[in-house]
Amino acid sequence: MVIKNTFKQRLIGLISGLILNAFGNALTISANMGSAVWTASAVNYSRWFNINVGAILFIIGFLNTVTNQILIKRWDWPRFVGEIGYVCFFSYFVNLFVNLFDSAGIGNLPIIVRAILSCLGIIFFCTAISLYQRANILMHPNDDTTNILRFFYLRKSAVAAQLIDFIPPIVAMMISFAVTQNLFAVNIGTFFSIICNGLIIQTADKYVWPRLKHNFRTKKRGSMAH
Repeated sequence: MVIKNTFKQRLIGLISGLILNAFGNALTISANMGSAVWTASAVNYSRWFNINVGAILFIIGFLNTVTNQILIKRWDWPRFVGEIGYVCFFSYFVNLFVNLFDSAGIGNLPIIVRAILSCLGIIFFCTAISLYQRANILMHPNDDTTNILRFFYLRKSAVAAQLIDFIPPIVAMMISFAVTQNLFAVNIGTFFSIICNGLIIQTADKYVWPRLKHNFRTKKRGSMAH
């Protein structure tokens, strides 16, 4: 028998995941020891074209949202609008936490401490991804991409989904580096993210609120991944 979560449980998963995701990403930004791969690619293109990084992140989010519609092979307006909405709320909370961490002097701590905090931030936002992917109400479009890849194409492997999802931003950074001869926002935290994202998400699925199942539809008649 497939266990389904109540909407209240799923809503708690969404809200806690949203806040924890912003918290973790803000911690990596303030620690300044390497951003997550997609964020790092956005920073490099913002420097290349002299465009606000927030605008680049929104463009990336929009492209991810369109990609998701292609991957699920149908147009899903609630999914599309929800993911754009998530990007807006996510950006607000990231700015809130970055201001808090900067005021606390995170960026002035010793390099080893900042490296640890950066990796800790990645653990936080990977745990957040696990929570709201399982809740499956709405999520960041990039995380929905990995969710779709994981359950539709890759036999539920979070590790494989994350590794495939990293290919576009890595290629994008290679192109920007070839043109500008500069590489920004890449450090120990970035490599930790590349190696460990999928493993952390998969581990969080098992040990962080395990009663929250994957409320993800894999068939048209409504069966749920679990």
